[in-house]
Amino acid sequence: MIAQQEEEPERYSGDWWLEVLLDIPLRVVGLILLALIARYLFHRLINRLALRAETSRPPERVLGSKQAARIVFGSTGAYSERRALRARTLGSLARSIVTAVIAAIAVVMILATFGYNVGPLLASAGIAGIALGFGAQNLVKDFLSGVMMLLEDQYGVGDVIDMGEATGTVEAVGLRVTRLRSVDGTVWYVRNGEVIRVGNSSQDWARAVIDIGVSYQADPARVRAILTEVSHELAEDLEWGELILEEPEVWGVENLGVDSVVVRLVVKTKPLEQWKVARQLRERIKIRLDEEGIEIPFPQRTIWVRGNEGEPGELAAD
Repeated sequence: MIAQQEEEPERYSGDWWLEVLLDIPLRVVGLILLALIARYLFHRLINRLALRAETSRPPERVLGSKQAARIVFGSTGAYSERRALRARTLGSLARSIVTAVIAAIAVVMILATFGYNVGPLLASAGIAGIALGFGAQNLVKDFLSGVMMLLEDQYGVGDVIDMGEATGTVEAVGLRVTRLRSVDGTVWYVRNGEVIRVGNSSQDWARAVIDIGVSYQADPARVRAILTEVSHELAEDLEWGELILEEPEVWGVENLGVDSVVVRLVVKTKPLEQWKVARQLRERIKIRLDEEGIEIPFPQRTIWVRGNEGEPGELAAD
């Protein structure tokens, strides 16, 4: 009996040495190394996919030309001009998510290795996650909306967009907020989850729409000919022709207004260049109409001038 009691401490001492100093530490180190290797492999895969999306080009050989490929795939496809920025942003987001998931799994497995019961811990984490989800609904909504905006390429840095309450140039696109700067310099911060609609004025191409009002005495056919000539001269200009994508079009009489006949001219331009082209065209059209003697009328109003006794007098137009 005494011999058995003397052998038990030695066996317990040996088990303690193997379990505490060798078994558990080795298993923990193995889990950490496994987590680091998994993180490295996933990050490498994500980087490779992001680089492929960033450096890929439209299949010109299949479609015949770069312009044809651009028309087919558009700005929301894999070959948009902002694919590099979008690929880097989504790659960074994917790497962060992978790191967080692998770290959480590794921590739970390490705790289980030390003998802790992780069941209640996971249950508590689930309850806490549900409570946090209810408390941070707006934050989750903003985050998911930001991810979808990046995936769909609704807008990017440098675009001019209309978000309803805020309009301006995009300075930064985050997962929670989008930062805009308006024409007067005001900076707007718009939560992604609150965006209901977005009007983008700078995707793929733009169009300068110019309405010219002329007097009712002017010949509409002559006015159309002048607008066609002036716009084609601008399109053939070495400096301005690079901004114009297609031949300008005179759509004709757009409206019969109170004071003038409105004739519409449209020009398809590169993104963000429509306002610059429109200003130059208005200047050239004004000069040309003055040379041709075609009046751009002022607003006209009829004024009744009455005498001292209230009788109608002469009519005057202003």
